[in-house]
Amino acid sequence: MDDIIKDFHDLTEIPPFQQMISDKKYMDTEEYLDVLQMNIGRKCNLICKHCHVNAGPVRTEEMSREVMDDCLAFAKEQKIATIDITGGAPEMNPNLEYLIEESSKICNHVIVRTNLVILLDEAYKYLIEVYAKNKVEIVCSLPYYRAAEMDKVRGDGSFDKAIEVLRCLNATGYGKSPELVLNMVYNPAGAFFPPDQEAMEKEYKQRLFTDFGIKFNNLYTLYNNPMGRFGAFLRNSGNLKRYMKKLFDAFNADTVEALMCRTQISVDYDGQLYDCDFNLAAGLTVIGEQKISDVTGKPYQVRKIRMDKHCYACTAGAGSS
Repeated sequence: MDDIIKDFHDLTEIPPFQQMISDKKYMDTEEYLDVLQMNIGRKCNLICKHCHVNAGPVRTEEMSREVMDDCLAFAKEQKIATIDITGGAPEMNPNLEYLIEESSKICNHVIVRTNLVILLDEAYKYLIEVYAKNKVEIVCSLPYYRAAEMDKVRGDGSFDKAIEVLRCLNATGYGKSPELVLNMVYNPAGAFFPPDQEAMEKEYKQRLFTDFGIKFNNLYTLYNNPMGRFGAFLRNSGNLKRYMKKLFDAFNADTVEALMCRTQISVDYDGQLYDCDFNLAAGLTVIGEQKISDVTGKPYQVRKIRMDKHCYACTAGAGSS
């Protein structure tokens, strides 16, 4: 379990997340699944300051084809609508192309989450064509639309490389063709909240097109979850208590019904199941510590969702889930 979870227990002025849910049915999943999220590895070419799974170049964990096949069988059995592939940099798993092609046979909505920069590497450039061929939705993280702010989060030169990849994606049809969706994610660079999503999307679209001729579909503004590298930053900078208090004060009960953990399940590289990617980062496995191989070939069962104070990050403001 992530040490930050232990720190939450010392924040006695912030009540457990479960106490904030007045309707107990929202502590259970729905009776169906919409999304299967697969974290296929921790290896990444970048070391981003806000990464909640501590991904980086020295990490070696990656999902095997055997675990992928279990996930695919489960997705087919449960008639999963969306397969959401993440990491690390998912491109660095050698079986990604296989996973995309097989996923596309099972459902009409396959997402790959990318840091963009990886797609400049000669070993991974070809994946842009793989994405387009299979009509994969690309969700890319772009911490800001100016180099200085983004390079602070991702490293020197990362912004210029990301812009080059975005131009390649546009040239392939992403962000322009209705079948090739290019969405962006904005995370704040520090212990503060994102601005209004609609206003931020308008600002991003205007600046990226004016400055670089880049088009994209939607921008999602997310509250940083106090896990992994960002959680360590909060602790080490003395901001954990203040940030958690801000999340608690911004709690919005109207977001609870639509939390992703209610219609989604996350699978780690080793097949271990989690209610969401943030529980994965926290080491909070599903109750019973099941793996994907344990549930494949069986009827889907409603489960109790494991919660802790990091869940406030998904219910702050307009919601971040």
